Amino acid sequence: MNAIPFVILDVFTTERFRGNPLAVILDGRDISSDHMQAIAAEFGYSETSFVLPAQNPANTAEVRIFTPVAEVPFAGHPNVGTAIALAEQGVLFGKTLSDEMRFEEKAGLVTVRLERKGDQPLRATIRAPQALTLGAEVAVSSLARAMTLAESDIVTTCHMPAFVSVGLKFIVAELVDLAALGRAKPDLSALGDLVKDYADQQTDGSTFLYCRVAEGHIRARMFAPFDNVPEDPATGSASAALVAYLTQLRPEADFSQTMLVEQGVEMGRRSLVTIHAQKRGGLVETVDISGEAVCVMKGQILR
Repeated sequence: MNAIPFVILDVFTTERFRGNPLAVILDGRDISSDHMQAIAAEFGYSETSFVLPAQNPANTAEVRIFTPVAEVPFAGHPNVGTAIALAEQGVLFGKTLSDEMRFEEKAGLVTVRLERKGDQPLRATIRAPQALTLGAEVAVSSLARAMTLAESDIVTTCHMPAFVSVGLKFIVAELVDLAALGRAKPDLSALGDLVKDYADQQTDGSTFLYCRVAEGHIRARMFAPFDNVPEDPATGSASAALVAYLTQLRPEADFSQTMLVEQGVEMGRRSLVTIHAQKRGGLVETVDISGEAVCVMKGQILR
C-alpha cells in the first residue's frame, strides 16, 4: 500500500511539546483539495501544510496551507516549520535544497532564509508575501463584547482595534495589561455579531490581542474559533501584521524595528516569534518573521 510521508514539528520553540504544532505533508502530489482538507481536519492543528512541486522551476516548492476548516493564503508558522522540515530532508522531488528557498503560495511568493548550527537547520526567516493593508477600525464596544472584556481593558492611545494584513487578515487590539490579556475569552454569539457587522471586511473573526511588557517585547493571544482554532499558541502572520502596523504608525518616514512576540503562555505552549519591519519613504516595505522549530515525530498517511 502506498503511503504519504509527514513530519510533525513544534514551531517557534526549541522545546518539544511547546510552541505551535504543525503537520507537514512532504509530498502533496495526487492529493485532491478535498483530501487535503480532510487530512488537516484529522490532524486538528491550527494549520497543516502540503508540499508540491513548484509551478515555476526557479522556485523551491508550492506550499498549500489548511486550517481544520479551510485553505488559507498564507500563515507564519507553516512556512517556518515547512522550511525547517525540508532543510532536514535536504532533497525535494529529486532536487538538492539550498538554505535560500522560495515557496509559491496563494498570497504570493514567500522567500525563506535558513540559519544552521553545523549541519542542523536551526532557524528560518520568512518574508511576508504582501504589503501591509489596513481595513476598517472596529468599535471598542463590539470587540469588548466579543472577547468578554470591559471596554476599559482595550487601549486606544496608539491605535483603535482594526483589521490588518500582510497576507492573512486579523483584528488587532492592544490591551491594558497582562491581567486583561489573561481574562480574554471569545463570546461566540458576540463574535458572530461582529463578523456580521463587518461583513464587508470578509472576516472570520480571527482576533489578535496584545499588551506591551517591555521595550521591543509584547505578549499576545490569538483566537479563531470559527476556524476551529479556539486559541493559537503562535501566529506569525498576525504578529507580522501587528508589527508592520505599529511601524507604519511611527512618525518617522524611515524607520525599522525588531519586536519579540511571546504567545501561547496561557496554553502552556510558550512560543517566541521575532518580527522585523522596515519602513522607507513613509511606507512599510518589508516584514520578516523569524523563529525556530523542532521535529517531534514522523509518520505516514495510508492511502
